[in-house]
Amino acid sequence: MNAALKWIGGTSAVAVVLLGAMAIAGNALEARETTPAAAPVAEPSPEPAAAAQAQAQAQAPEPAAPEPFVIRSVLPIEGAIRYGEWHWDESRAPAEGPLTITVDLEARVLSVFRAGHEIGAAAVLLGTPEHPTPTGVFPILTKERHNVSEKYGNAPMPWTLRLTWDGVAIHGGSTVERGYASHGCIGTPDAFVSKLYALAAKGDRVIITDGKRAQVGTPLAAL
Repeated sequence: MNAALKWIGGTSAVAVVLLGAMAIAGNALEARETTPAAAPVAEPSPEPAAAAQAQAQAQAPEPAAPEPFVIRSVLPIEGAIRYGEWHWDESRAPAEGPLTITVDLEARVLSVFRAGHEIGAAAVLLGTPEHPTPTGVFPILTKERHNVSEKYGNAPMPWTLRLTWDGVAIHGGSTVERGYASHGCIGTPDAFVSKLYALAAKGDRVIITDGKRAQVGTPLAAL
């Protein structure tokens, strides 16, 4: 298997992600009226503190754009990841670095990257056409170790990493087998998600795609 290609969140090589960010900017034009022979009017000088603040704001650099996510390496997994199967190996990754999680709906696999190096991958449960798992880029909103779903009869959802306020999350407590599905959440094996939960932090990015691939070494959109 070509170790340079992989489904995003997918089996064993990571590949061409068609994620992109496009900024659209417009210029506003301000109409002005001229007043013939208008006498200049002296304006009061700003207070020293206000003037200093205005100068500081004018000189302040614009906030830096977020670093693009670049896949540096992937786990050497042979073949498709089956339901109930998961892999975890941090030996190829640096001890520290930003954590990024990818999920691909077509491959039905979640991958965990630290500083661009894949350290974990698992087959996951996803939503149904009636209750789909959304695509997009989501920050982890909260971490809830012993969460239960009030919406679905107090079903246990341990190790919850909440992605949306309307109930989509990565969590454990699921039977990850063929024939099972979720109501839009990403259900993962408990042994795997407990490791992910220990590393993940609020604000970490989760990129959910549907059949997208990315080339190793190609920067994804800085979303």
